Amino acid sequence: MTELEELVLTPDERARGVRVDGVMFGMDWSGEETPGELAAFVAGRVRAFGVDPAGVDTGDLYRAAEAGPTLNRGDFPVRQLDHLSGVLADLGCTLAVWEDGTDTYELLVALTGGRELAGLTHEDLPVRAWGSEPEGTLVSLNCPSCSQMLVWELPPTETLAGEQCECGAPLFDAAGGPLPGVTLHD
Repeated sequence: MTELEELVLTPDERARGVRVDGVMFGMDWSGEETPGELAAFVAGRVRAFGVDPAGVDTGDLYRAAEAGPTLNRGDFPVRQLDHLSGVLADLGCTLAVWEDGTDTYELLVALTGGRELAGLTHEDLPVRAWGSEPEGTLVSLNCPSCSQMLVWELPPTETLAGEQCECGAPLFDAAGGPLPGVTLHD
């Protein structure tokens, strides 16, 4: 049993052989499929740990977003995750994200009692507390030749030197800098 399993699974779930994937919530970078899904997932996980999920709600965030200036696509999920991370900290839990190299938020709720999450992995990929610095850099772009979206998650010591698209278009020079015509996403 890994430390991650001990933090994200209840004793009963571990006894029944529930896998970490079974208590993970996936949300596209642009938001929930249905408003309230994320908060319901978080509340359910907190309840599973025997903690009252008081304050685990994102309704106020939705109302503020509707009344405020228009948000850019992808901004609202970050606000939700920031808010829920703070609520969970007050409940002795931590909102964690599994860095699977995609643009989807793969989320877990860990019962940490205020302990820091460090050095955790799932399927050999890092799991970190939401809001903490990622271990690598996320680089994404659309190929200037074929328009395919490409995404890399690089450890701090790696570059994309000489990288090219599957279509054969060169994207980065020998030093890892983008070639002319290659625009990285912000």
